[in-house]
Amino acid sequence: MNSVINLGLFSSVFVTLFVIMDPPGTVPLFISLTAGQSRAVRKKAAWQAVLVAFGVIVVFAAFGQQILHRLGITLPALQCAGGLLLLLIALQLLTDTAEDPVQTKNVNIAFVPLGTPLLAGPGAIVATMVFVQRANGSLPDVVAISVGIIAIHLVMWLTLRFSGIIMRILGENGVLLVTRIAGLLLSAIAVQLVADAVTAFIDQHSIKAG
Repeated sequence: MNSVINLGLFSSVFVTLFVIMDPPGTVPLFISLTAGQSRAVRKKAAWQAVLVAFGVIVVFAAFGQQILHRLGITLPALQCAGGLLLLLIALQLLTDTAEDPVQTKNVNIAFVPLGTPLLAGPGAIVATMVFVQRANGSLPDVVAISVGIIAIHLVMWLTLRFSGIIMRILGENGVLLVTRIAGLLLSAIAVQLVADAVTAFIDQHSIKAG
């Protein structure tokens, strides 16, 4: 009997999105953006931001392939571009050079900059599209990707919901340590994406030459 869910793919989706979206790293940003707000407002901002991010990710997961097809972009090209983009994000996490999002006047911070681009940024979008492209369309793969996306957003909501407690437990040094580890893991994922893309390009060239 076949498994209902591809556990290997699920773990890949969850870990990749975790290190990209970096829940612990969003804690100080969330606290700073909601400083002076009531507890009720912070709770509302937390679930609104996660809901916005979830919607953006789902849209690209569902329609990303059609977008690529219309633009004439191949999977290896997407993998290579995504790998380079993720490597840039990883270097920012490792070197602490990422710029804090700027709050725009008269805009709900749960939508901008929390929901996007802080949570559902280019890295998370590209990674999701790559996973969907690499999946063979079977039910276990679809379930794995869906559950992985839901799980990471649930973790993100819990992180923002209890951001004050997490910040007190980890402290600034703890958040920094988690961010550095996330950057290291993300850099490895990025290099693997580029390596897979190069291999695919070589295979395609060999087939055409043959």
